[in-house]
Amino acid sequence: MSSIRSFKTFLAVVRHGSFTAAGREVGLTSAAVGLQMRALEQSLEQVLFDRGPRSVVLNTAGRSMAPQIEQLVLLYDSLVAEADQDALSGTVVVGALISALMGAFADALRAVRRQHPRLKVKILAGLSSDFADRVERGELDAAVVTKPPRPLASSLRWTPLYTEAMVLIVPRRAQFKLPDEPLDMLRQAPFIRFDRHTWTGHLVNEVLHRCDVSTSDEMELNSVEAMIEIVRQGFGVSIVPRLANVNWATDRSLRVITLPGVNVQRHVGLIERASHTRMRFTDAIKQHHYTAVDARKT
Repeated sequence: MSSIRSFKTFLAVVRHGSFTAAGREVGLTSAAVGLQMRALEQSLEQVLFDRGPRSVVLNTAGRSMAPQIEQLVLLYDSLVAEADQDALSGTVVVGALISALMGAFADALRAVRRQHPRLKVKILAGLSSDFADRVERGELDAAVVTKPPRPLASSLRWTPLYTEAMVLIVPRRAQFKLPDEPLDMLRQAPFIRFDRHTWTGHLVNEVLHRCDVSTSDEMELNSVEAMIEIVRQGFGVSIVPRLANVNWATDRSLRVITLPGVNVQRHVGLIERASHTRMRFTDAIKQHHYTAVDARKT
């Protein structure tokens, strides 16, 4: 009979697409993972993978069994959690926007790890749209992303955590003539644009649409941090989310301007599968945010 450990190794192979990468996650050699998967296939009397020289891919039988195996592991972990209410443990793989790590999510992550010292969190940086696909495939347990501009797959759910206002940032020492009025700044100054194909890029487009201005785009990037630094150096102006853990008021190189009559918010939340083995972790992250919001209200 297959063990829970074999099932967990199977799910690691599904996430990573290779025995070597799965072995790094579960603490086994690539050969040991391969032997474990052979034993699993013999136990289930099914070949689960199409094996290539450098990767393994679920075949039809593997794809049909993966959700059931995940449910078994989830049920087992729930039983263990009831028997051990002490702490979360093991490794969680989370995707996060770098800007989220500079925002309120960083506070939640630190708090959860302090409460659960046996918990290890592996963080992968990237873009919201990429994370949604990787969470759905099971490569990530969850991801911190901006609110999707379109409906998600039915197997996924998104929970709001916090919001960030979209604001105009301008350099204090511009290397160009900077007008006095915010809308004129947008019209005339070199504009550092967030990648218009990303979810945050859609919000920038919405701000510009509400302002009814056309910009003179100087650069187009997919990193809020890089854009902020370019503005600090005086090369242009930009529209970015007002990150929670950045002390904008004391920044000597740039100014933050709220655009008149424009109230566009970036909603940051947690995307996860509707059912997965790390729901205790995601619930802890969400609970921290809800507690922080309640504290601010009182």
